Amino acid sequence: MSFETLGLSPTVLQAVKDAGYENATEVQAQAIPAAIANKDLMVSSRTGSGKTAAFILPALEKILAARGDNGKRRQDGEGPVQGRVRGVIYGPKILVLAPTRELAMQVAKAAQTYGRFIPGLKVATVLGGMPYPLQIRQLTGPLDILIATPGRLIDHIQSGKCVLANVEMLVLDEADRMLDMGFIDDINLIAGNTPAERQTVMFSATFAGHVGRLAQQLLKDPERIEVASHTDTHENIEQRLHWADNPHHKDQLLEAILAQPELDQAVVFTSTQRDADWLAERLAEIGHAVAPLHGAMPQGKRNRVLMGLRRGDLKVLVATDVAARGIDVPTISHVINYGLPMKAEDYVHRIGRTGRAGRQGLAITLGLRDDVSMIRRIQQFTTQTIPVSHIAGLEPKTQEPRIFPPRPAGSFDDRGPRGHFGGGRPGFGNKPFRREDGGRPFHGGGKPFGDRGFQPRNDGFQPRQEGFQPRGGEDRGFQPRDNRGFAPRGDRGDRGFAPREERGFQPREDRGFQPREFAPREDRGFQPRGDRPFNAGGKPAFGGKPSFGGGDRPAFGGERRGPGGPRKGGFGR
Repeated sequence: MSFETLGLSPTVLQAVKDAGYENATEVQAQAIPAAIANKDLMVSSRTGSGKTAAFILPALEKILAARGDNGKRRQDGEGPVQGRVRGVIYGPKILVLAPTRELAMQVAKAAQTYGRFIPGLKVATVLGGMPYPLQIRQLTGPLDILIATPGRLIDHIQSGKCVLANVEMLVLDEADRMLDMGFIDDINLIAGNTPAERQTVMFSATFAGHVGRLAQQLLKDPERIEVASHTDTHENIEQRLHWADNPHHKDQLLEAILAQPELDQAVVFTSTQRDADWLAERLAEIGHAVAPLHGAMPQGKRNRVLMGLRRGDLKVLVATDVAARGIDVPTISHVINYGLPMKAEDYVHRIGRTGRAGRQGLAITLGLRDDVSMIRRIQQFTTQTIPVSHIAGLEPKTQEPRIFPPRPAGSFDDRGPRGHFGGGRPGFGNKPFRREDGGRPFHGGGKPFGDRGFQPRNDGFQPRQEGFQPRGGEDRGFQPRDNRGFAPRGDRGDRGFAPREERGFQPREDRGFQPREFAPREDRGFQPRGDRPFNAGGKPAFGGKPSFGGGDRPAFGGERRGPGGPRKGGFGR
């Protein structure tokens, strides 16, 4: 569908054409008209499908509508929002929340590209790792679009530097990722500082589980747009799986892949930041133009690395999952999973870094035997089998692990893409639910799950009273409980039990127990300490040593008397 049919203004449409786009993607064709109509949206689309333009273009239309039909900024004093009064904080009209700094910068770049012909368009970014004074200056005065990560935006809200009372459109980009990173409380706090009559647009890979509950809280009568799911086949991305015998073999496979002449640029993903630094240093030693990228790096350095990748100065980027969302470089031809992701969803975002803008891409996974469980989860999540490939001369010498193919997409329950409850969990034992017997869900073992596939027991089961026979027949002496000699506790004397007083039990005072008699202290020969050099019995205290409690105790080092005669010295002999 052409952009000219989507209801865009000439100012925005000209910028889109200058950027080289003639026809809208499927998600843009569905989301842009609905967003311009001021509807709340829940949009699911695959990475690289053009979802950034799907909300930036309607946001620019909102800004133009607020300024007037002529597309010019209002003059001072014509409105309380766009007027420029010294010392007053106005805040943004469009607020976009993104999970990572790279994605936020990509959104800011798209806003500036598509809004290049809007006079005086002001776009600001509030990101972690950036100087506070610069961000405060951007938040002061008229502001059109603010793109922020939740954590840093909370800091400015609590300090009073950011006012969100004029927000007309709130966009949550990659909402599932933000919730996975623990931003749900921050999102609720930010949304609570925006007007209740705002328009809210959410983009997420799935709206099951906690993402769906958040959408119910923030959106009003939303329109659901689902263009592509994680189970769709990536037609322009070829996937391969290379098994390695050990880490050394995996390093050899990586070096062979990076030496292929068809490789233009590659992103090598690792599991940890330490692995990213180590691997980038190792690849640099063997002559590759490489740099690491991870969350522990300062934002300025991360920007320089991404700029070098876009200019072509870098051939290899070694990154963690922080770069899986937000890198939009069309020249990336290879994505290599050196370390597997922690979640199967991140695999889809990783391989989406290649095959962009209609180009062909190659996604390669290097797996060890310890990675079998994660590769199985990835294949179950995508419902696709990753083909196993080999490199001549580097074939594995050990037997390759066998992973059974995943179940087809139609075997999953309709209420969730991966499980019965829609929360993303498969059946028991990581087995997906399949549908049998008229659509009733079954778990992986084939037994009915829940009460929808449950049959009453009496369809093939006879109650005990109808078919039960005593083990030894009717003559084995079975009697009801009240007829087998049971007697209440009070009249069971014939069973050999007698009351306690009849079994020879005697109270304690009659068993020869005599209470101990204690004499008063003054009658036991006790003498005050000052009147006795020894203990009460006249014996030396503690093994023949004299008592030090007497009033005639000599000083340290003096002479002391005892039963054995005088002793000299103090403590010790």
